[in-house]
Amino acid sequence: MQHVDGNALAGPLAEFFSFDLTTAIARCSGCGAVGELARTMVYRSGAGTVVRCSECDQVLATLVETADRAWIGLSGISAIEVPRG
Repeated sequence: MQHVDGNALAGPLAEFFSFDLTTAIARCSGCGAVGELARTMVYRSGAGTVVRCSECDQVLATLVETADRAWIGLSGISAIEVPRG
């Protein structure tokens, strides 16, 4: 199978991130806990935002924003469940 570049993700990802992501269900890659992102522990500072698992305290996601761009890391989430329709 041949690959295509990451631009092929534009359509599929737009569908998933065009709603309130806090209602999505995430699985912690550390302890396996599953729950809504809205139930996580979020720490905000001048350096950015850190999202931690409410069960084991592992870092699930990070968000750093500047005036013209944002960096989002989801390294601690092994899966995100998004309801359709």
